[in-house]
Amino acid sequence: MIMLQNLFRTRPRERLGQLLYEAAVRQAREPGFYTRMGVADRIDARFELYTLHVLLLVMRLRDEGEQGGEAGQTLFNTYVSALDHALRELGVGDVSVGKKMRKLGEALYGRMTAYEAPLRDADAAALAAGLARNVYESEDPAAGEALAAYAIASRASLAAQTFEAVSAAPAWAEVAA
Repeated sequence: MIMLQNLFRTRPRERLGQLLYEAAVRQAREPGFYTRMGVADRIDARFELYTLHVLLLVMRLRDEGEQGGEAGQTLFNTYVSALDHALRELGVGDVSVGKKMRKLGEALYGRMTAYEAPLRDADAAALAAGLARNVYESEDPAAGEALAAYAIASRASLAAQTFEAVSAAPAWAEVAA
């Protein structure tokens, strides 16, 4: 009986990863992204916003050293698991899930790699170019400027919070265009 209870018990680290993932998703669903910033309300554009918000949190958590690094990894793992679950909910068969997850994983890693340095350096021009290409499917960097400004402001807002505050309720920048 105790073994079954332990099997279904949520561990504190996993719970934190789930709570942070839910906070990122909630923020990425903020209507202003779609109404004021012109992000298309499509699954691929939502993936882009989810990825951006998860990255912002992972970067902030990693700034806390080992404890934050573990929390960031747990958040990342939770996100990947949610992507797998979403594919299955969409009816992707077991045989295809591996291939689709590999493609999503490559896209996720590519986005995080492309955005991390500009976010760290507050390089709005480089970030806007990447966001324009990936979120707005545009080669015009101006398309991503408002979202880049938001992301850089969110990075600063999250950095101003303690680890405990970020873990409880991340403070994002205002969504404005």
